Amino acid sequence: MPTPATPHSPATLDRLARRRVRAKLGWWSHATVYLLVNLGLLALSWHQGRHWAVFPALGWGLGLALHGLAVFWMQPGSAGMERLVARERARLQAQHPQG
Repeated sequence: MPTPATPHSPATLDRLARRRVRAKLGWWSHATVYLLVNLGLLALSWHQGRHWAVFPALGWGLGLALHGLAVFWMQPGSAGMERLVARERARLQAQHPQG
């Protein structure tokens, strides 16, 4: 019979919390730089009478979105990760029922 999950120690929870906060602050920093740089590029392209600034904004925006997905959805302890783990656990239990 599998052992139930044990609660994390306070030190483990603190390390996990600090890791998650650093990742979230990293994403917010990334988003701030994205916004400032792309506003500058937009002003420059408008000043030139062209609309090329959309291309770096879209490319970098995709990278920012993927970074956000990794930080807010797939990090250990996040809601998305916990749902995936629960779904996989249910599949494994269905394949290997305890008798």
